Amino acid sequence: MKKSIAFLICSSLYAGSALAQSQSFQLSPDSAETIIQGCKQHARAKQQSHAIAVYDKGGNLVAALRMQGNGPGIMAFSQAKAKAVSSWGFSTAGMEEAVQNTPGFANAPFVVTVAGGVAVYTADGGHLIGSVGVSGEAPVDDAACAVAGIEAAGLSATRTSK
Repeated sequence: MKKSIAFLICSSLYAGSALAQSQSFQLSPDSAETIIQGCKQHARAKQQSHAIAVYDKGGNLVAALRMQGNGPGIMAFSQAKAKAVSSWGFSTAGMEEAVQNTPGFANAPFVVTVAGGVAVYTADGGHLIGSVGVSGEAPVDDAACAVAGIEAAGLSATRTSK
């Protein structure tokens, strides 16, 4: 009986520790909202208008904003960019290059070859936690907006090797 109780206690501690670790590598709703606000500030400073979608690493929508002046197609495109990055783990600008170098990749599911989909990593760049898709302006401006939002949340748009 004592061994069973000790096992349960140890199992509970291990499960709690594993849960705490996995939660630290998740994109929180607060961080997603901060990304949206950072993108919005960046866009306003440049007199631009974007649709912004923030996804978690599992490909689930966490937050979205369609700024004034963008139609529903622009919002759908920002979501497609974010979903692509969550699915593949790298930016849509990288997918554009991958299509040129990898036969058949263009026909794979969730591939978007227009810049504006950017991965979100933990602040140290060590762990992928989500993605941001931005659309509505030139692709280079969409990508810059996504990066500005990610940085405003204190996160990284760049992966570091560990």
